[in-house]
Amino acid sequence: VALVTGGRSGIGLACAKRLASDGIKVFTAQRGACDEFETIQIDLGDSASPAAVIEEVIERAGRLDILVNNAGMMLEGTVEEMTLENWEQTLALNLRAPFLLTKHAIPHLRGHGSIVNIGSIEGLGSNPRHPAYCASKGGLHALTRAVAVDHGPDGIRCNAVAPGWIDTELNDEFIESMQNPDRFRRDIGQIHPIGRTGSSEEVASLVAWLASED
Repeated sequence: VALVTGGRSGIGLACAKRLASDGIKVFTAQRGACDEFETIQIDLGDSASPAAVIEEVIERAGRLDILVNNAGMMLEGTVEEMTLENWEQTLALNLRAPFLLTKHAIPHLRGHGSIVNIGSIEGLGSNPRHPAYCASKGGLHALTRAVAVDHGPDGIRCNAVAPGWIDTELNDEFIESMQNPDRFRRDIGQIHPIGRTGSSEEVASLVAWLASED
């Protein structure tokens, strides 16, 4: 049994589909409904939500084997421009929610489970005007290492994936809003070592492998 947060679209939906194709029962958790999988509609930015999500998965399925912390958000603005509300909103979803989901999942994962956190290349470096996003993803990478060290002896694996630019509907909408979308697509592809942007399915393949026993 797997729980994928933010499983309605993009990387999250691709992860849910890939895990399901491997014969795993998948739950998704996010504010909107997901017609393809059992969904828990909830705002994960609320500090009470993660515990409720884990409890509901256990009630419905009786167990939890895989947790994919994917749900996230990004608000633009320099440190000077960003409001405290926007900072806290970003960290609540991108970092506090994975911490709380992990905390409440650990008793059910002990002895066999796998946690995969969807970080970002921006947790390793930085793009302009993304201070809260970069801080949250850097924190998520550090949390991943801490959980792996503390709970590896409990039989729980914890890993992170740090994608670069991934082709998703949300990113496509962002590009189309630009003055010169074609030029941006060309330029963004050229800064990646393989000369192109990645796909959600490629990320999902890595997540599925990390979640597996292979």
